[in-house]
Amino acid sequence: MNAIIGLLIIALGSFGQSSSYVPIKKIKDWSWECFWLVQGVFAFVLFPLLGALMALPEGVSFFSVLSSAGDGLWAALGYGVLWGIGGLTFGLSMRYLGVALGQSLALGTCSAFGTLIPAVLRGEDLGSGSGLILLIGVSIAIAGIAVIGYAGALRSQNMSEEEKKQAVKDFALKKGILIALLAGVMSACFNLGLEAGAPIKARVLELGASQLTALNPVIILVTFGGFITNAIYCLYQNVKNDTFKDYTTVSGSIWINNLLFCALAGLLWYSQFFALGVGQSYFEQGSIMMAFSWSILMSLNVLFSNFWGIILKEWKGVSNKTIVVLVSGLLILILSIIFPQLMK
Repeated sequence: MNAIIGLLIIALGSFGQSSSYVPIKKIKDWSWECFWLVQGVFAFVLFPLLGALMALPEGVSFFSVLSSAGDGLWAALGYGVLWGIGGLTFGLSMRYLGVALGQSLALGTCSAFGTLIPAVLRGEDLGSGSGLILLIGVSIAIAGIAVIGYAGALRSQNMSEEEKKQAVKDFALKKGILIALLAGVMSACFNLGLEAGAPIKARVLELGASQLTALNPVIILVTFGGFITNAIYCLYQNVKNDTFKDYTTVSGSIWINNLLFCALAGLLWYSQFFALGVGQSYFEQGSIMMAFSWSILMSLNVLFSNFWGIILKEWKGVSNKTIVVLVSGLLILILSIIFPQLMK
């Protein structure tokens, strides 16, 4: 029963993440680099910081926890910087492929690397026992995401250039696929950062923190590292494209509109990792569900992103064959999520 509760909590956060790109469509008169930087302040810094402070027991300083973290602090930050490249290109994959296809390809790659690399680093045997179950589960998830990717390719073949632009303004299949794959590989560093920050979580628990929120102080380290990467790139694009004026030339009402929707997007995006930490607390330590939790989150993100893709009419006008392939891919993903439980 605890595992089911954990899955439901992770699913709730996943739905929030997959919904985070919807508010961005309401942002007006800002270039991509402007809204990405501002929403990054909320998503990568402010809300994760609030989550970290929420996790600390009364009277415990966040900086005292960090000072005792040792190498785990710098490792988590370092992986965060690398993950920032994935977060940056992840946003670009949405730009060129749309919410559904972009997230499917990027998150599929992220799921595989983010789940298997930590297992390998722990010395886990992927050829037998729980390691084999983990490998099979990830393989099923990748298969489902590959099928969804094929559905995206079919959609592209059956649409005119005008229809593609109507569904996704800057649609570019080849460029988008390359960026999405890069985003997936680099985004896997987020889970590596969480693994590297395990001593920080352990220290917070020693100080009396709740198991439900003990992961939050690690999350802020990884997201802050990612923010550094994203901020540097966005400011560079502001200079290159002369878009600093976007911040100052819009009216006050548009500024408020953009700030509110950036904040909402940031909150929704952060909810996935807040929910991941809470959901993991319901899994038995060292269990296959705990090891597979990252892949579960990524698979759910793909499911919900395709839900939004349908709502936003990114799949409008496709053939029946494409719909069948898409639904088949989604069903395979659902199987990958319940697979570890079936093998218990």
